[in-house]
Amino acid sequence: MPFILRKEKIEEIKSLDRKTWFKLIALGIIFYTATQGTQFIGLSLLPSVTVSLWLNFTPIIVALLGIVLLSERPSLRQWFGTTLFIIGILVYFFPVSLSTDQTLGLAVMTIGVLANSGSAILGRDINRSGKHHPLIVTVISMGIGAILLLVIGISVQGLPPIGLTNLLYILWLALINTAFAFTLWNLSLRSLTAMESSIINGTMLIQIAILAWIFLGESISLKEIGGMLIAIAGALLVQIKKTK
Repeated sequence: MPFILRKEKIEEIKSLDRKTWFKLIALGIIFYTATQGTQFIGLSLLPSVTVSLWLNFTPIIVALLGIVLLSERPSLRQWFGTTLFIIGILVYFFPVSLSTDQTLGLAVMTIGVLANSGSAILGRDINRSGKHHPLIVTVISMGIGAILLLVIGISVQGLPPIGLTNLLYILWLALINTAFAFTLWNLSLRSLTAMESSIINGTMLIQIAILAWIFLGESISLKEIGGMLIAIAGALLVQIKKTK
């Protein structure tokens, strides 16, 4: 908020037309309220491994939607890279046991994956023209989506007691993991296609595994290392650009 309280940013907000406002509101509801909300619900119903696996199918849906809605056609190399990325993810998680009592959780996460895919397409559509500053896109969409999610959370579960340690965690998550990260995300969508950005988002799994090994002492098996290397190779194939 403080960074858009400047004359040129305020003037840009005032100049937004109705169609852009509609897209920003839709992005807020889909990306923040629906996508994040279904992930929270999914984590309460399913193991985190299953949630992560489900989310990593997003790039395929994004690629198909991008062809239809954005006219962004992946090259054969990118399709091969995406396939390789998915294979690496499956190797990393193998074996995954899905039971019948997880039906509700899987249904919720399927909605979450579709919302995540839709938000990637809409975010790319808003940002690729380069007309709107990433700060403005982030503040408006996140403001609408996050407030709506907060209202729903408080109305359903109430406001929990927050100690000093929790408050510090929340501030870190708000400033670094959310405000800063999503502003960079919108900036990157000016030049990256929806599919390319979705693949990069999927590499979070690899980053988390490495950070957990460094800071939490969690072990990584040879199978998981193999899966991560395959996924990294696939992600790199998607990102490589031909130069003239």
